[in-house]
Amino acid sequence: MDAKVHALLNQQINKEFYSAYLYLEFSNYFEDVGLDGFANWYMIQAQEERDHAMLFYTYLQNESQKVTLEAIDKPDKVFNEHMDVLRAGLEHEEYVTSLINDIYAAAYEVRDFRTMQFLDWFVKEQGEEETNAHDLITKMELFGTDPKSLYMLNQELAARVYSAPSLVL
Repeated sequence: MDAKVHALLNQQINKEFYSAYLYLEFSNYFEDVGLDGFANWYMIQAQEERDHAMLFYTYLQNESQKVTLEAIDKPDKVFNEHMDVLRAGLEHEEYVTSLINDIYAAAYEVRDFRTMQFLDWFVKEQGEEETNAHDLITKMELFGTDPKSLYMLNQELAARVYSAPSLVL
């Protein structure tokens, strides 16, 4: 495996674990303000991000590549209102998309088709993640100021259940 591709894949493990930490922070925020449905939604997001990290970890191991684990940064954002959290979520997903694109571009440059195929799932997943973040912002903009509507949106998010990724390595 090309050294640059290997380094980027290894770094992505850390980035995915950071994403899990960040979403746990979001969940904490919503738990503190009494929106347990939102807290649930972000708790599940955190589980997904941990799984994504493990997919990268397993891929590198399956390719006989060394995995180097680094310290995970503490989330440093302060939220003053619900929309701050939702906007930070969208911003973060756009950032993760850029990271996946950078890995894909590096793999493409060296004709690492196996890594490109592995990343195809993540490219699709990031499209879904960005759409979900956009949709949550749109719903909050439409309904968030009305207590009854906010309650219903919270109930909708409380119904979300965890489902492990279906990527086969």
